[in-house]
Amino acid sequence: MSTDQIAPERARPGPSAAPRARVLPRLAGRAPAPAPGTVLHSVSGATTVMLGLVAIGAAIHEPVLIPPLAASAAIVHSVPALPLAQPRSVIGGHLLCAAVGYAGLAAFGSSPWVAAVAAGLALAVMTLARTPHSPACATAVVIVLRTPDPRTFVPLLAGAAVLIVLAGCALSRARRTGTRYPQYWW
Repeated sequence: MSTDQIAPERARPGPSAAPRARVLPRLAGRAPAPAPGTVLHSVSGATTVMLGLVAIGAAIHEPVLIPPLAASAAIVHSVPALPLAQPRSVIGGHLLCAAVGYAGLAAFGSSPWVAAVAAGLALAVMTLARTPHSPACATAVVIVLRTPDPRTFVPLLAGAAVLIVLAGCALSRARRTGTRYPQYWW
């Protein structure tokens, strides 16, 4: 093979280049950079909602909702245009998954195996109902593993899901630019 057929090597930063300068561009990948202020807006909105939910959960001694609702708040406040973030999916998805979780718990009891099956069935139910919201699968798992009292858990879940949606609406309107939330209600 002649030397003119050998591809030239890519220019690599020498040992004097800062490691940060070599690593950060690779970590960023091809994902678009968020608009200025978007990160602060998303983080402050999601954090405020979660602090409110933690306070409510602590007051009624029901903190098990934090993991699925934290994920819901993150989706609503960081990617508000996705179908996963729309009110129908957030509220309907959590309530449908709660029903699946309680049905699994009633039929088979509390075990990690039942929780795994409940999560899969919950995903199927949400898909059929056109209410995709992946964090809601965790609601079914929480119900099967923690066996919360439905008389307090379901109203708290419904209220928390509505609170996340309303906070998303309010914070969306507080910004002059950016994606409006929700894209659709039903």
